[in-house]
Amino acid sequence: MKVGVEVGGTFTDLVAHDNGRIRVIKVPSTPASPDIGVLDALRTAGIDFATIEDFAHGSTVATNAVLERKGGKVAFVATQGFRDILFLQRHDRKHIYDLFYKKPSPPVQRRACFEAKERILTDGSVDTALDEARFRSEVLPQLERGAYDAVAICLLNAYRNPAHELRLAQLIRAALPNVTVTCSHQVACEFREYERASTATLSAFVQPVIAGYLGRLTQALEREGFRGRFSVMQSNGGRLPADAMRENAISALFSGPAAGVVGAVRQVVRSGYRNVITFDMGGTSSDVCLVQDSKPTLASETEIDGLPVRTPVLDIVTVGAGGGSLIWVDNGGMLRVGPKSAGAQPGPACYGRGGTEPTITDAHVVLGTVRAEAFLGGQMALDVAAAHRAFDRLAAHFGLSVEAVAHNAVRLANANIVRAIQLVSTERGRDPRDYVLVPFGGAGPMQAAQIAEDLGIGTVVAPPNPGVTSAHGLLASDFIKYETQTYRVQVADDTCDQLRERFAGMKADLQAQFVRMAFDQPLEFSFTLEMRYVGQAFEVPLELDAAALAALERNSLSEGFTEAHERIYFHADKTGRPIEVVALRVGATLVTPHVSATASVTGSLDAAPGEPALYDGRNWMPCRRRTVAALGADGAALSGPAVLEDYTTTVLVPAGWQASVDTQSNLILSKEV
Repeated sequence: MKVGVEVGGTFTDLVAHDNGRIRVIKVPSTPASPDIGVLDALRTAGIDFATIEDFAHGSTVATNAVLERKGGKVAFVATQGFRDILFLQRHDRKHIYDLFYKKPSPPVQRRACFEAKERILTDGSVDTALDEARFRSEVLPQLERGAYDAVAICLLNAYRNPAHELRLAQLIRAALPNVTVTCSHQVACEFREYERASTATLSAFVQPVIAGYLGRLTQALEREGFRGRFSVMQSNGGRLPADAMRENAISALFSGPAAGVVGAVRQVVRSGYRNVITFDMGGTSSDVCLVQDSKPTLASETEIDGLPVRTPVLDIVTVGAGGGSLIWVDNGGMLRVGPKSAGAQPGPACYGRGGTEPTITDAHVVLGTVRAEAFLGGQMALDVAAAHRAFDRLAAHFGLSVEAVAHNAVRLANANIVRAIQLVSTERGRDPRDYVLVPFGGAGPMQAAQIAEDLGIGTVVAPPNPGVTSAHGLLASDFIKYETQTYRVQVADDTCDQLRERFAGMKADLQAQFVRMAFDQPLEFSFTLEMRYVGQAFEVPLELDAAALAALERNSLSEGFTEAHERIYFHADKTGRPIEVVALRVGATLVTPHVSATASVTGSLDAAPGEPALYDGRNWMPCRRRTVAALGADGAALSGPAVLEDYTTTVLVPAGWQASVDTQSNLILSKEV
């Protein structure tokens, strides 16, 4: 028995694989205690905990801890003279026309920022030795009085020489054994002091929350008889054992979206689609990611709540447009969608749990896309009248019908998602028309064809059970760990030999880490160089496999960088301008047996009676309504307008599109010529 459980903003999804049989369950999330939702899903599925061999988990616990500022009480220790680095940040302005713009607030108070007298230079040499006596007498007593849960340490140039950080960590742990200590070189061994300090502080901030959550969930599972392997999804698209995640909580920030990308790609590749744009529309947001040659793009840095996180993550762009996103009017009288969401409590108005504000889900109920009798396979009743009432105020404001306002809200949400897709495609030097759109999540397939049409994409491929693709991705993912370090060297004749030597050391370190995690199987390695022209401020990644690294020489290195630079920026300097390597990254992957998403599923609808009308923005039009299972059984194509119903989602097939199910159980929507 292999089980994946992903906690989303509105629903907690479960996928269980048991000897070729797949069980799919969606239960309401419990935001106050996500572990309760996990146990509810397992019990609702009727799973014997003792039979679970592999339990994979993804959640928004770390993300919510940062967004809601509900992490641990954190102190920050910096080199003398640098205690304000978290507040000075960068001299940029994210919203240049906002007269009231404020820089994002770090998760630490200024009075909780302390200094250590020491100084390490950029070459790693010690300029000023660590003053241990002063730290013991001045800083440690303040840390003790502050009753902190965690301490983040970020010393100048510690990525080159971490000796002082390690010594401070020893002093703090000896004096305060119950306090979690995070050293910046252990979470982001790279230059750029502010980004490294922000990453270390955020990691320390979420560490107590993640450790406590995983500890409670582990105990609860064991009380129920679970004795299998417990792993947690990371933001980079790979899993790690739960024990290892407690020491590296920052890597779990975007575990849910990453799992969805992995699950979708692993499934659609079975049908031959390798260049895709994934589109995950859940209850609170939409996440999009570009995948080239079946490999999701990996970014070296991301942001959460405006704060940088310097750790490898899948290059996912998120917008506040989900099924639970609120529809409202701004101060200028314009219609808006999101980013605020109704979440799981109270949820959309149609859920009948006290919600009164209109959401995208309510809009689809009003438009006839979602049929109350078929939602979640008929297991969850919807209040259609409440969905209509939620739009009354907006309809009066605009002087339109309820249906017209709902239609315009969906179009606006589509526009927001189109812009997000352009960020990962057009602005990365990729034409979205060269890709297929892969929607999943509970709301993604409802809007995918319309979004594809706006982008000029002619094919949409939805994996089976798209509403639980993220949960499936937990089981489909491999175990992955990355090691990154700053290494600045200008490209010369002997550079490639130096790079191979550095990479060999990083590779050996990763192998040792997997041994400590009780994995002794062969690993697959990937190698990435962060490169730039001398004088540039930002880098371009150049990815290599083992064979390319072994054959690498000066000319191929320069040519590879020039090609990557030209693809992204549409220009490159071919006059011999000096090129430099700035950082190295090694990825170690333990490949796991890939599970299929094509076996039969319990809980699906059997039939969709009648042909209710569908509102197209002007008129009510008749549409055909089938189940995905029935369409697959027939083997015939269905032309729109039509609605396909499934236990986990609803699929809209607009006029001018046709739908069919292929031999791998993927649903194919094609633009009719």
